[in-house]
Amino acid sequence: MIPNVPALGAICDDAAMTESLNDIQSCLARILAHAGSHLRVATPLGLGKPNVLLNAIYQRVASDAALTLDIYTALSLARPKAKSDLERRFLEPFLERQFGKDYPDLAWVAAQHANALPANIRVHEFYLQSGAMLGVAQSQRDYASLNYTHAARDLAGAGINVVTQIIAVRGQGASRRYSLACNPDTSAELLERMAAIGAPRPLVIGVVHPDLPFVGNEALVDESFFDVVLDDPSSSPALFALPREPVDTVEYALGLHASTLVRDGGTLQIGIGALSDALVHALLLRHAHNADYRAALQALGNVDASLSAGCGGMDPLPRGLYGASEMVMDGFMHLARAGILSRRVYDDLDVEKALATGRAVDVSGRGDGRYLRGAFYLGSKVFYDWLRGLQGADFDGLSMTRVSDINQLYGGRETLDALQRRDARFFNTCMMATLLGAAASDTLENGQVVSGVGGQYNFVAMAHALAGGRSILLLRSTRTHGGRTHSNILWNYGQCTIPRHLRDIYVTEYGVADLRGKSDEECIIGMLGIADARFVDELVAQAKAAGKLRPDFPIPDAWRQNTPARLKEALAPQRERFPRFPFGSDFDAIELRLLPALQKLQAVSTNKLHMAGFVLAALFAPDPRPEDAAALGRMGLACPRGAGEWLLRRILARGLRKT
Repeated sequence: MIPNVPALGAICDDAAMTESLNDIQSCLARILAHAGSHLRVATPLGLGKPNVLLNAIYQRVASDAALTLDIYTALSLARPKAKSDLERRFLEPFLERQFGKDYPDLAWVAAQHANALPANIRVHEFYLQSGAMLGVAQSQRDYASLNYTHAARDLAGAGINVVTQIIAVRGQGASRRYSLACNPDTSAELLERMAAIGAPRPLVIGVVHPDLPFVGNEALVDESFFDVVLDDPSSSPALFALPREPVDTVEYALGLHASTLVRDGGTLQIGIGALSDALVHALLLRHAHNADYRAALQALGNVDASLSAGCGGMDPLPRGLYGASEMVMDGFMHLARAGILSRRVYDDLDVEKALATGRAVDVSGRGDGRYLRGAFYLGSKVFYDWLRGLQGADFDGLSMTRVSDINQLYGGRETLDALQRRDARFFNTCMMATLLGAAASDTLENGQVVSGVGGQYNFVAMAHALAGGRSILLLRSTRTHGGRTHSNILWNYGQCTIPRHLRDIYVTEYGVADLRGKSDEECIIGMLGIADARFVDELVAQAKAAGKLRPDFPIPDAWRQNTPARLKEALAPQRERFPRFPFGSDFDAIELRLLPALQKLQAVSTNKLHMAGFVLAALFAPDPRPEDAAALGRMGLACPRGAGEWLLRRILARGLRKT
């Protein structure tokens, strides 16, 4: 029998009394009494931040020059900010419905964007909300580039004197149970590592959130884990819920190709965003509508049948998959509901050895087994409702645990982890890739950080360490910026997240490139085969000039077919299988009507000449159509007041006609 990680409550002093507070100001006073004039506050990545308490700390320090505050965290979630009057008219009603009227954004995020962070406050993050801090000098300077698994280790010596996060509770009085719920990822390990080096114990504050989905198993802690439990309803705004995203043709094609690499009975790690949604949708199609799935793949073409047969497959998934992913999000909910996320693992070496070889084994009396393990969760309102509704074996089969457990194979249970994570497929996204197989996933060439490494390196390394494991990096073949289209497959790039010696599998909308163990020239040919046709000639020339591609190499005719138009044509016959919002939308019908028009206007606005032409055409266009009246009304433009609103109304009306 292999033991689990120690119970989180075991690292606390059971003799210490946990203090119960029910208002923010009392908690703030307790923090200042403990930390003194220099507050060093650690708070979790993503959903786990108690925004109201953190903002109270921030405002208190900002108003007193005798105090200093260092905040150590990652992924400071913030609602989108409008960049134009039209965006404001669209966003404000939606954000109020999605987050509530008085949602408290983190005070430091707005200050950073305004370059107005007080001199006595610094914010240190190791992962940024994607693209949110580009050009924000204070955030870029204080960003720390490190693997998610190393966060607790590197913070242990930073002098942290306060740790705070939201928690979930069940029961009352002596029967009350506490769960770290969305973020058991780093808190307990941080306390252990601080104790190990003799650092003073920080003040640990759990902020009860009544709506936070409760998770059992490794996420459970004793009350003594906390020095203070704050139970103040005013400190519990709506949970930050991500709006469900649209998926376009390029993303669907990419997801279809990627889905052929998943092996039935294997293990799945995925992230968040449209590419992951496309992969999940493709797996659902593969499992439940296999004939349509195969027809779509055949229409796309460029499917390597031998690679699929050796690495994954195209048949349904009756044995099911086990989820082992740092992030638990909507995609896993959809796979569980469809019966795909159904392979259970057990923390028993003999049982897992038997299951791995296909032998029958009696698992009665060993609990329900786990079908999904993660380190933090974040998703939509529907996802949170699903978590709250889990019962019985479905509840017991979900485990939230330390990121150092889920993201690597170290810690004393390597053999068991390897058996549980058999045939693992680690799907991650990257921004750009080189022909030689290196990936840029988090940082631009000038050093500006887009997001962060997170767990990507660990998953790539784990794929190489596990027998049967594969790292699969997903990327769109092109991007559009400033009205111009650029290739995301490059000869070379000035930043690297995953070095080329760890190259494995890349997937674009045009197919799959298996680079593992291949020569440089073979890798180049593989990557050229999944690049956009518009950039192939230039890429080939660069590779030849570097002496990495033989001078007489001919460009195959098939590569000339790698175009957006051909993709759209290929999937058109099955359009009903590939809806714009495959998992529903948080936007209402009128907002869904507006979105394409607003996106069209946003794209046009990146080019001043194009925008001028669009505005001129709008001035002389016919009056708005009757069918657009509701959309114009939603934007407050039904009865324009003044010349500015009149012009906005005509511009939007033309955008609606064009889409």
